[in-house]
Amino acid sequence: MKKIIPCLDTTLDEKGNAVVVKGVEFEELKYAGDPVELAKKYDREGADELVFLDITASTEGRERMADMPRKIVEQISIPLCVGGGIRTLDDFRKVFDAGAAKAGVNTAAVKNPELIRDAAKEFGSERVVAAVDCKRAFDSTENKTMLELEDGSKAWYDVVIYGGKTSTGKDAVQWALEVERLGAGGILLTSKDRDGTKDGYDIPITRSIAEAVDIPVIASGGCGNLEHMYEAFVNGADACLAASIFHYDEYTIKEAKEYLKAKGI
Repeated sequence: MKKIIPCLDTTLDEKGNAVVVKGVEFEELKYAGDPVELAKKYDREGADELVFLDITASTEGRERMADMPRKIVEQISIPLCVGGGIRTLDDFRKVFDAGAAKAGVNTAAVKNPELIRDAAKEFGSERVVAAVDCKRAFDSTENKTMLELEDGSKAWYDVVIYGGKTSTGKDAVQWALEVERLGAGGILLTSKDRDGTKDGYDIPITRSIAEAVDIPVIASGGCGNLEHMYEAFVNGADACLAASIFHYDEYTIKEAKEYLKAKGI
């Protein structure tokens, strides 16, 4: 079954309150709502799952918001995946103790890939999501997976960490294969180039990773309309994650599902 997954990109405001924000290419963050209220709305509307990301925990080197996932779980009936600032097995444990169904890890896994293996062994692969943030790179480098882009040019996709601020030089397709081998049960794939642009999901990397791995791939970054979701699904995505179009009431979850059903998804 294909899934529609709203995303709550959350940070702390100047008063220390948790707020959902939306930016463009991980920058210029603007207020989008209260995480608990939005979670309740999406549960009512029929979302299949929900993702809560503490988007500045890693970059600010602070502790993850511990209470917010629990508050959300208490108000919804759908599975919650929590990411951001997860660095250790104990962090995974705390997320699951708070009631989350899954936990996503990006920066810490790139720095210590064995964390994925250890978490999968401890908690089960189905609960461990590898968040892969990536950005197009146009330098022709050996041993990189060069993909053809929309205009016919070629690029490989560089894995980025710390909220997209740091390049790793890792090839995203090769990294996706590695996280699958290590035991991740799914991949949350976000294109930094498309994040917040509403120009559509990054189809070349979505298709390439979906074809390369056997675990579910969640397409993320760039959804501006329902046609974009259709494009991602027919190019191999198992789920579409979206934020702006739902946060600002451009579409409802029900409208998205009805549109996709009419298109044969």
